[in-house]
Amino acid sequence: MEEKSEIWEKMISGEIYDASHPQLIGELEKTRELIWEFNNLRPSQKKEMRAIIDKLLGSHTENFQINQPFRCDYGSNIHIGDNFFANFNLTILDEAEVRIGDNCFIGPNVSIYTACHPLDAENRNRALEWAEPVTIGNNVWIGGSATLLPGVKVGDNVVIGGGAVVCKDVPDNVVIGGNPAKIIKKL
Repeated sequence: MEEKSEIWEKMISGEIYDASHPQLIGELEKTRELIWEFNNLRPSQKKEMRAIIDKLLGSHTENFQINQPFRCDYGSNIHIGDNFFANFNLTILDEAEVRIGDNCFIGPNVSIYTACHPLDAENRNRALEWAEPVTIGNNVWIGGSATLLPGVKVGDNVVIGGGAVVCKDVPDNVVIGGNPAKIIKKL
């Protein structure tokens, strides 16, 4: 997005915003076009994949691998560190920033969400939302089918077990798992 608008600023700052705003819908459509291109390239077309990721993500280093298929909402709010690996079917709803540190490995079918919806049906039906950022530290391994909910902060040197639902902050140097995720042991 070239110029940050008032609706964009509301979205990324955690304020309640109208998710059906035409500008946001337009940005979602642009991202979906890029995602479609990325996911429909042959695996050998690494140069073309990188070019799409360059357009899509907010920031990345040179050393990363994102397996197809990959899904996100905007892409520009995603920042990945060095030596990043994401297996098949990573989904990131990046209405707020998602920051992922160095040496992070993400298993298949992992979901990272920042979007929040009102419990009140009337406001939910009016497409009102807010977003809370997700931060993942360095040296984190996220097992397959894990879900990280809005607002969580995951520390360094963490292992998140497959299928875990992370709904609270995670300290450094632990293994967590379950639904809701709890500390299984300290490393």
